[in-house]
Amino acid sequence: QVRDRLKQQVFEMTEKFPGFRPGLAILQVGNRDDSNLYINMKLKAAAEIGISANHIKLPNTATEADVLKCIASLNADPAVHGFIVQLPLDSNKPINTEKITNAVAPEKDVDGLSSINAGKLSRGDLGDCFIPCTPKGCMELIRQTGVQVAGKRAVVIGRSKIVGAPMHDLLLWNNATVTTCHSKTSTLAEEVGKADILVVAAGRAEMVKGEWIKPGAIVIDCGINHVPDSTKASGKRVVGDVAYSSAKEKASFITPVPGGVGPMTVAMLMQSTVESAQRFLEKFQPGKWTIQYNQLTLKMPVPSDIEISQSCMPKPIDQVAKEVGLFPDEVELYGQTKAKVHLSVLNRLKNQPDGKYVVVTGITPTPLGEGKSTTTVGLVQALGAHLHQNVFACVRQPSQGPTFGIKGGAAGGGYCQVVPMEEFNLHLTGDIHAITAANNLVAAAIDARIFHELTQSDQALYNRLVPSVSGVRKFSDIQIRRLQKLGINKTDPMALTKEEVNSFVRLDIDPGTITWQRVLDTNDRFLRKITIGQSPTEKGFTRTAQFDITVSSEIMAVLALADGLDDMKKRFGRMVVASSKKGQPVTADDLGVTGALAVLMKDAVKPNLMQTLEGTPVFVHAGPFANIAHGNSSVLADKIALKLVGKDGFVVTEAGFGADIGMEKFFNIKCRYSGLRPHVVVLVATVRALKMHGGGPAVTAGVPLPKEYTEENLQLVAKGCSNLNKQIQNARMFGVPVVVAVNAFKTDTKAELALVVQHAKEAGAFDAVECTHWAEGGKGALALARAVQRASQAPSNFRFLYNVELPVVDKIRLIAQQVYGARDIELLPEAQEKVALYTKQGFGNLPICMAKTHLSLSHDPEQKGAPTGFVLPIRDIRASVGAGFLYPLVGTMSTMPGLPTRPCFYDIDLDPVSGGVNGLF
Repeated sequence: QVRDRLKQQVFEMTEKFPGFRPGLAILQVGNRDDSNLYINMKLKAAAEIGISANHIKLPNTATEADVLKCIASLNADPAVHGFIVQLPLDSNKPINTEKITNAVAPEKDVDGLSSINAGKLSRGDLGDCFIPCTPKGCMELIRQTGVQVAGKRAVVIGRSKIVGAPMHDLLLWNNATVTTCHSKTSTLAEEVGKADILVVAAGRAEMVKGEWIKPGAIVIDCGINHVPDSTKASGKRVVGDVAYSSAKEKASFITPVPGGVGPMTVAMLMQSTVESAQRFLEKFQPGKWTIQYNQLTLKMPVPSDIEISQSCMPKPIDQVAKEVGLFPDEVELYGQTKAKVHLSVLNRLKNQPDGKYVVVTGITPTPLGEGKSTTTVGLVQALGAHLHQNVFACVRQPSQGPTFGIKGGAAGGGYCQVVPMEEFNLHLTGDIHAITAANNLVAAAIDARIFHELTQSDQALYNRLVPSVSGVRKFSDIQIRRLQKLGINKTDPMALTKEEVNSFVRLDIDPGTITWQRVLDTNDRFLRKITIGQSPTEKGFTRTAQFDITVSSEIMAVLALADGLDDMKKRFGRMVVASSKKGQPVTADDLGVTGALAVLMKDAVKPNLMQTLEGTPVFVHAGPFANIAHGNSSVLADKIALKLVGKDGFVVTEAGFGADIGMEKFFNIKCRYSGLRPHVVVLVATVRALKMHGGGPAVTAGVPLPKEYTEENLQLVAKGCSNLNKQIQNARMFGVPVVVAVNAFKTDTKAELALVVQHAKEAGAFDAVECTHWAEGGKGALALARAVQRASQAPSNFRFLYNVELPVVDKIRLIAQQVYGARDIELLPEAQEKVALYTKQGFGNLPICMAKTHLSLSHDPEQKGAPTGFVLPIRDIRASVGAGFLYPLVGTMSTMPGLPTRPCFYDIDLDPVSGGVNGLF
């Protein structure tokens, strides 16, 4: 009956959670025959029920350390729900059995032998522990008789940790009056005669006589003993601790030996394993988070960002991981406050529905920014800590260039931050450093290849590219791919003709077409143009080159758009670094560096887990530029977060710059590659920016704001709402509901804020709300959170702006006219040449990633509001083929920022007392 019931329960589990099966691990040391017999019985029962059972067998030479290491691995394995150590341990090395049984995680200790489970049983916590299987089976047999245990007199003979002692506790907490006896009890027959329920586990053959037993008693015999029997082939037979033939005449119920308690013990092991699997599912089921939120202590005036950050005590990051349903083996800890999350979680949760997908963008900003990051954090704090929704923020990792330059950090601000902010803004887990190394490996490979081709014959190159090792030449996998690309279907290096060798060894890179630059994650204007190759060892092969900032590297864009490690590697291979002198694209695969890039980036591809001030989870992953790249955090972080929050949860991500840039690329590039569909757009607006768009004086970083921005001016606000209206229109163009978040500053008046809300609603926003999250944390974004909840239930008819099959020029024109408000576009000669080149090379069907100023809807940063009728000049077009887009250059811009007169690093230092970071980020 028990097995049938368990089989049905397992079936129901697998129906509800496809791919899931309860897991049982049995650890054996040595090779005892009796242990092998018992284990085979357990494996057979598990298979019958549908439990996935794994038998781990260590040799009898295993040490205590070997066994403990194996236990630690099984404890951490999320596929193992029940775990037993088969006793006795058959090792010729000294092993402390109690130490071994106590090493098993209590939540997996389905044998109930650990001190924690024994202690819980002893004090009556029956619903929060595992009970040893033999006593549990005995109790189930007693229940099957229909006799009420409560009030009965029970006698237990035996006091072992495995049967006697836990049996006593189990009967006691089921309200029986219990006496424990043993072989030294002087009045044993007398005590047995009083028992309504008798459980015998003394290990002595037929010790209890039938005449001792009270008429009508229930007798449970746990003994297994061998006595001589000449009638048996083995010369012995199995008997219990009770003289069965005489006892059965007195007892109302009695268990036979063999065939009584033994099979029930195995059945209870299976039951405990299924119970453990059920607890596991309840604990880790998406949509059922139990989170400890942090309470903010708000101060007025609001302290500096770093003061607020350092006043917060973040939760241990492994606790955050556990709260959101991540398994221990899916998380790599980087200290106490940050961790990497394995991509395997996507496979585990592949059948779970996604949550609601929200993107935060903004109107065209001032140079100071309008608080998109702060609003993103405020919104998730409101949804999580205040409305108790499952919610994840997914944000970009900031570059150290702006952090130490003029912009500062990007962890949010006020009481809406990712913490610790100094960890967030500095090295984090080293992803950007990995990108720097990978990018510069490609750059080094380009110049080295040009040098070697210029200084060596075809055969010399071939001998070095395909060397003879122990007399054997062999192509590497990446070289086979190059041969196939050249149409050479040969795998024997000795079979190539001279012409084929020439094609294989010579990339014939045209130095004038090299688009791949070296990078550094520091603002250094003097590296914008350099000459390389000036050492005498380079034999005069110099060329003009440059350094870009690391986050502008195509490798960063690939990281942000990749769908997994394999996809990232394929994208690396497709990256075009130059053209040959015949006009053919030269790729990273041609250079032979693809595998090396994957090795350098194998850890960077895993999203980084952090938390907000109020304890809600955050993924920080990737940070591509928002002009020459798409300016969004990674696809992988979003996908993992959407699975973890469950169908009723929310994932809030941020798109860089204004809606005309970051949001347009989020829709047309990121969503196109990810296959994800957004439910809500949150458009951040400020009175300050609207006054600027209404004709207010210039806003300059580091310079006090003119009085027009600190005094009420409804006329400027109303006029500037043209930009707000256009950005609302841009969002609605993609078929997604728009909620406007009016980020309130202390200099804003109620009338100004109300005017913005009114204009936003009139322009077609689903809702518009005032937000005070910078000063109040999640509480200040509650109205926004509720509006987002309502908007997520509204119809979302998401659509792309253009079909990628359109000609390159038509795609650019659609963006310019529909999103920016241009009358037309003008391609300068260099851009026209690139259109022809990329179309010829087969890249014409890639999406478009416009690189233009973020300070205006047009190409001119001085044109504020919502200009129309202008012609958008396209200076040049470049290709990020691995990332998967073409980026037209509108106007001039630098991919290596410089340092201002007074950079942020003037205010950054170590605290002389605590050793922590002081200063402004």
